Amino acid sequence: MSGVLWAQRPSGEGLLAPLLAAGAPPLLARVLAARGGIAEDLGDPDLAGLIPFDQLKGIDVAAGLLADAIDEGKRLLIVADYDADGATACAVGLRALRAMGAQVDYMVPNRLTLGYGLTPEVVRLALPRQPQLIVTVDNGIASVAGVAEANRLGIPVLVTDHHLPGTQLPDAAAIVNPNQPGCPFPSKCLAGVGVMFYVMMALRAELRRRGRWQHQAEPVLGALLDLVALGTVADVVRLDRNNRLLVQAGLRRIAAGRAVSGIRALYRVAERPESAARSADLGFVLGPRLNAAGRMEDMTHGIECLVSDNPSEALQHAQRLDAFNRERREVESVMQADALERLEAFDVAERYTLCLHDEAWHPGVVGILASRLKDRYHRPVIVFAPGTDEDEIRGSGRSIAGFHLRDALDQVTKREPELIRRFGGHAAAAGLTLHRTDLTRFESAFEAVARECLGPADLAEQIIHDGEPEAAEMTLPVAQALQARVWGQGFPEPLFKGRFAVIQQRVVGQRHLKLKLGHQGLVFDAILFGQAEALPQEVEMLYHLGVNEWQGVRQVQLEVRHWRV
Repeated sequence: MSGVLWAQRPSGEGLLAPLLAAGAPPLLARVLAARGGIAEDLGDPDLAGLIPFDQLKGIDVAAGLLADAIDEGKRLLIVADYDADGATACAVGLRALRAMGAQVDYMVPNRLTLGYGLTPEVVRLALPRQPQLIVTVDNGIASVAGVAEANRLGIPVLVTDHHLPGTQLPDAAAIVNPNQPGCPFPSKCLAGVGVMFYVMMALRAELRRRGRWQHQAEPVLGALLDLVALGTVADVVRLDRNNRLLVQAGLRRIAAGRAVSGIRALYRVAERPESAARSADLGFVLGPRLNAAGRMEDMTHGIECLVSDNPSEALQHAQRLDAFNRERREVESVMQADALERLEAFDVAERYTLCLHDEAWHPGVVGILASRLKDRYHRPVIVFAPGTDEDEIRGSGRSIAGFHLRDALDQVTKREPELIRRFGGHAAAAGLTLHRTDLTRFESAFEAVARECLGPADLAEQIIHDGEPEAAEMTLPVAQALQARVWGQGFPEPLFKGRFAVIQQRVVGQRHLKLKLGHQGLVFDAILFGQAEALPQEVEMLYHLGVNEWQGVRQVQLEVRHWRV
């Protein structure tokens, strides 16, 4: 931890009083206020507080297209992205559209052979299914050529996406994307699954207007919120108020044992209790298992897991996903060792960015490797592997705060228009394709853009914490109240600071420390994962205030994340 700055999060004083007045424990109130939380965050999720769907540009046209297709018995084809967001968005679409009477099938382009999005090749591969309307989920906003090919073949396209658009929009029959120009929807952070959920709400309302539900019950779209929660957290979009409502409602369904069979099966193979469902489960337990299918083979396995209503069938798919994830971890471990050995050969401190390429690296795992290296070196990182064509390499990048990765790639393209063949993404993550002989030129151009946008201080790692609570505040009810909240990207789980005496320590599971810590006259149980070496007698720590349950007894447990003398 040497050289890493520990800094306290600004307090958010103006929001504190309403939270205290609403009955929040002072520690929870301070944490929420510092994140822009409001009193409504304390209660059960009220979906009446969701932003209305009619604020999404193009959603009325989209709902009309889908309603017409259902009324006319047309064949719909969902073209999904190959990550957890795309899989859950596809599952939401399949379940909701079938419940509303649609004839709908799906396909997922193989990331290793077809690349990303609705390309002309994907459209041609879809032709044997005779689609009469193509619906993209979690992709399509950059598919100018693919939509043009579909139009040429007489197949209209409905684009549902959340990625940032390029300079040209596809000529689709309708586009629903909160980030498209002119869209007034105030939350720009919807995941692809959130966009699809909103489109299904609009479709249900349009069918209601047409009298569809006069003689049959309306489908309960709230039953899909567990899928919405999983895709939203797994895609690491910002958990603004609207997303927190969606995620919290989904977690409540999971904890109540009402999740779809596939999510219940994923909890089972991960050996986690559904009853204690938390957003961290979705991001770090279920999400990676679902993503592993798209990384290692084919996301069809993940979608089939999520749409199956047969528990034994869903479990078989979940076990396959678990096996993919174990394989992914093994491949990632080898790639990371290779990358770290290579980085020892030059001075990382002199660079603002890192670009690495290896012909032996797995294209589906480069994004994870980029994330690991970004966390280790606190610099924007792009990792390349072989592309779908022999003369191409494909990269996946991850970035740090203050450096918008997609915009940086756009700057490179403006300066050297022929350098990047394709790119897209977000502020924190992006993908691109290069001619394999252009890597050195790209590396120089990317480094130059970073040096213009970043300073040395931006490259210094900083850990933000929530201050030092009094020992008397660290009670079981407060820990449970903290655990009940939805934490994630843009609304991080509270990390507290404190000075402790190490009273007792022992190694458990060969690589973790089980601790008893003294603080202001009280003793706390604690766990430090990933370290077997003994701690000194006095330490300063950053920790999560959590709850441990053993043999039916719950008590406060500190999860130590960082420590120093």
